[in-house]
Amino acid sequence: MLPPCVFVFDLDDTLYLERDYALSGFAAVGDWARAELRIADFSERAGRLFASGQRTRIFDAVLTQVGLAPDPERVGKMVEVFRNHRPALSLLPDVERFLGRCNAATRLGLITDGYEAAQRNKVEALDLAGRGFDPIVITDVWGREFWKPHARPYRTVAERHADARSQFVYIADNPAKDFITPKAMGWVTIQAEREGGIHSPEPPSPAHAAHARIRTLDELDEAVARSLPLVGLT
Repeated sequence: MLPPCVFVFDLDDTLYLERDYALSGFAAVGDWARAELRIADFSERAGRLFASGQRTRIFDAVLTQVGLAPDPERVGKMVEVFRNHRPALSLLPDVERFLGRCNAATRLGLITDGYEAAQRNKVEALDLAGRGFDPIVITDVWGREFWKPHARPYRTVAERHADARSQFVYIADNPAKDFITPKAMGWVTIQAEREGGIHSPEPPSPAHAAHARIRTLDELDEAVARSLPLVGLT
């Protein structure tokens, strides 16, 4: 049986698929491009580039495809529309099942990097506050220097639940930045490997590796139980 735990989650490619956010944003930019630039198929072109593996300068590439100059003002407006749009998102099915297993005593938290406005819109679209996530830490509120792996967001969650006398468990997808700090703090770390996730699942060093790797949150309890001896608990 697991000891009491505070389950702390990453957002992108952990609770929902980041590609869904990208496609939602492309649709919003597509509406703008249709009205302002008379580009009928902007979102479709952007989606194809994203599906091919391109992750940067997608707006520049589409503009070039249709014979328009990717000047900074035009691209900047597209970025603004993308970051500020209200996304159409859904929690992954296994996340819904996990939350359905939670009860009033279950403690949840969230730590997410990314531009503040975009992350707030994602949090609102998924109704994470209404689902019991507290605190919801958007690291960009403090500035990019406080994005993970900085310790401040993890300390903020720990302080919020200082009375819990519980084991902290961090579930995220990106071993390049997500796990090195909470591991050093004695948290259990679990890597969620999402099909279609945009980050490499391979850690850059042993220190960056999570204690366990799972495909679905249906495996979470077992993974935590296996990991407890690795943080000095049985």
